[in-house]
Amino acid sequence: GKNEYDLLVIGGGSGGLACAKEAAQFGRKVAVLDYVEPSPQGTKWGLGGTCVNVGCIPKKLMHQAALLGSSLKDAQHYGWNIAQPVHHTWSVMAQAVQNYVKSLNWGHRVQLQDKKVKYFNMKGTFSDPHTIRGLTKAGKETIITAENIVIATGGRPKYPTHVAGAVEYGITSDDLFWLKESPGKTLTPFVFNVSLECAGFLTGIGLDTTVMMRSIPLRGFDQQMASLVTEHMESYGTKFLKRCFPTKVEKVESNRLQVTWKNTDLGTEETDSFDTVMWAVGRAPDTGTLNLEKAGVKTNSETGKIIVDASEATSVPHIYAIGDITEGRPELTPTAIAAGKLLSQRLFGQSSELMDYDNVPTTVFTPLEYGCVGLSEEAAVQCYGSDNIEVYHAYYKPLEFTVAERDATQCYMKMVCLRESEQRILGLHFIGPNAGEVIQGFALGIKCHATYPQLMKTIGIHPTCAEEITKLHITKRSGLDATVTGC
Repeated sequence: GKNEYDLLVIGGGSGGLACAKEAAQFGRKVAVLDYVEPSPQGTKWGLGGTCVNVGCIPKKLMHQAALLGSSLKDAQHYGWNIAQPVHHTWSVMAQAVQNYVKSLNWGHRVQLQDKKVKYFNMKGTFSDPHTIRGLTKAGKETIITAENIVIATGGRPKYPTHVAGAVEYGITSDDLFWLKESPGKTLTPFVFNVSLECAGFLTGIGLDTTVMMRSIPLRGFDQQMASLVTEHMESYGTKFLKRCFPTKVEKVESNRLQVTWKNTDLGTEETDSFDTVMWAVGRAPDTGTLNLEKAGVKTNSETGKIIVDASEATSVPHIYAIGDITEGRPELTPTAIAAGKLLSQRLFGQSSELMDYDNVPTTVFTPLEYGCVGLSEEAAVQCYGSDNIEVYHAYYKPLEFTVAERDATQCYMKMVCLRESEQRILGLHFIGPNAGEVIQGFALGIKCHATYPQLMKTIGIHPTCAEEITKLHITKRSGLDATVTGC
């Protein structure tokens, strides 16, 4: 029989919503199916996916709260009379952030209604390649058929299930942003960008915060820059337990959590107590209820992610996947949104344009932000060889740090270029205030294959941090040096 919908999107996150709304623009009959399984600690949220509810949005707002705390200290140097000590109230910040997130949840529902996209608040399971069985929280079943299906369910944080007490007593980023009361003294084991970002703003609002790292920080990012980020965080007040890994979490008196860990350098076992343990051990694709085997959709057996081609198609021609759930794609909101829009345009708008995943800019929102676009130095060397790489770099001091007498030891930038005559820019890395805003502008140039000589002809805006990038002719070095930690 005739399929009920032209397009069914499973997953109401950034990518899925963008795909559905774009398809509706072409007059197609579209539905979105979304359901949030509560975290092991019982946290749940509304429509909008990870970014809106437990990712980019609440994280950036809490990062801003911490930056304001630093600005209050700076303000005294600029003549503002501020009573000391200043005090931060978690519940006030959390309520404001959570209210804003709820407004976004409502906004997404209104947008779907305005565009005549049907919204099902249900878990979805494949019955066959064209049929989805939707199940509400109350157990009501709805059968939905569609000519085209897009899977955009994203991922959820993993727990280290081999660590005793990890699931029973720990939280993840899914829970942190919805806490009503302060997490207090916090430990965040493992060093992915979310752990550093959360540890950064927790320290910034005055909480005793410790990061436990077994190996290198920010795996997949340029390691020289990652080291500078963690160095600044240490000077900022975040504690680091290096080359350590947790083995056990127990609840002790006063509901505190006693964590036991091993120090691989010393070969010792150590313990300390915390109010909160927030795990940041990576994310797993959210495919638990999808029954992908029934539809014939193939996944990577190691990662669990869905294998797609350049057009986002899975192993089943009319079933597509976008966003964090797909193998080999950046786990970034803007790429999921762009991929979703382009997919609908190809399906219903007679477009043939594919998503370009090269040179996608990103930023780690640590206290001193790290923004980058293009290749890390390690990746450039691996791709082109160290003899074919030229690196221009410089430390700098932001003007706003001078009067406030802030330490600028880790304010640093570098540009990785091909050594050939044109010196095409392969990667640009920047640590400093507003790194995301700085890198966003330069990303266009690098996307257009900008060269080092072209950048040197670009006039900077004075006095800004971004201007310093246009003066990177000051010093250069060839390939990796002793300051770079291998990946």
